[in-house]
Amino acid sequence: MRVLLSTSGSRGDVEPLVALAVRLRELGAEARVCAPPDAADRLAEVGVPMVPVGRSTRAMSTGSRPPSREDMARIMDELIATQFDQLPAAAEGCDAVVTTGVLAAAIGVRSVAEKLGIPYFYAFYCPIYVPSPYYAPPPPLGEPPAPDVTDIRAQWDRNNRSAYQRYGDPLNSRRAAIGLAPVEDVFGFGYTDRPWVAADPVLAPLGPTDLDAVQTGAWTLPDERPLPAELEAFLAAGSPPVYVGFGSLHAPAGAAEVAIGAIRAQGRRVVLSRGWADLALVDDQDDCFAVGEVNQQVLFGRMAAVVHHGGAGTTTAATRAGVPQVVVPQIADQPYYASRVAELGVGVAHDGPAPTFDSLSAALITALAPETRERAGALAGTLRADGAAVAAELLLDVISREKPAVSA
Repeated sequence: MRVLLSTSGSRGDVEPLVALAVRLRELGAEARVCAPPDAADRLAEVGVPMVPVGRSTRAMSTGSRPPSREDMARIMDELIATQFDQLPAAAEGCDAVVTTGVLAAAIGVRSVAEKLGIPYFYAFYCPIYVPSPYYAPPPPLGEPPAPDVTDIRAQWDRNNRSAYQRYGDPLNSRRAAIGLAPVEDVFGFGYTDRPWVAADPVLAPLGPTDLDAVQTGAWTLPDERPLPAELEAFLAAGSPPVYVGFGSLHAPAGAAEVAIGAIRAQGRRVVLSRGWADLALVDDQDDCFAVGEVNQQVLFGRMAAVVHHGGAGTTTAATRAGVPQVVVPQIADQPYYASRVAELGVGVAHDGPAPTFDSLSAALITALAPETRERAGALAGTLRADGAAVAAELLLDVISREKPAVSA
């Protein structure tokens, strides 16, 4: 059995598919991953075949400024076209396609699957994106929140209309060119009425929905890579530090300086993750250490606290490590994960995307309190570690039993 896994975006988008690909391989299936070229090294580490699709996500996201709304519209149009142009060859001979990530890519992937007669599945990394009449959606990216008085169904309809306005023309013109009918319900088409939620049910529980959604747990792999020797030496030289990192995002202006100052004021050392923003230390004092890509599963367990942006993967890793968190959300699902960390009592949701010395200092006082660490340690053991295996078994079972033309 051969499965194509497709995504777009940064390491946080790719890593869950790495885990799923490995679990599928363990069950005797052949998996290949379509992803931006940035993922090549990571997939090579685990021996999973990769088909590079599109441009480097890092190159597009690390310019001199964040992309404007017009830039994003152009990028999304290009993303749709890329799926039509590059996916067919990769999907040929596959028994199913699983996709995650942004809707613009997903609707292109599903169109290719439809043309080839391949079953299609979509997975969310955060439950708030699963359409539901019981809770309001996040606003479309780049648009203001809907008024509080707006009906929940009307808010979801608004998001769907926004998606159609953005993606309807480029999608349907491409579909027409290969003999496919136009799509009006862009949400339903991309997400299907049987979506999966690849998030932990304790950390990010699936809310009520009319869809036939299933929550598998987060798709992760045990990371057995050792920490670099220099980092190990730094950790051994003093008390547990506080980690700071913003992953693949543009970090808030002055984020490194603010964080280092606030952490030092608490009498703590610092591990600073450079990330795609290339954050840098503010001086050469020996209480700070800068790292690149590193084993978070091991590192977080050695920290006094973790200050991060609230991405699904980072939040899951920190929660599973039992370390207190300060979440400084920037975009998308990050405010949700910040709120969950606060609700569970294992850290602080920072108010707004740009921390100041005072705001981060206040958050650190709460995060570094003994009772926060106690709650974080207790919660860690309740998170499941088999999400990717659950998803792999489910996928192969559905394919073998039903062999649908296209999941709908």
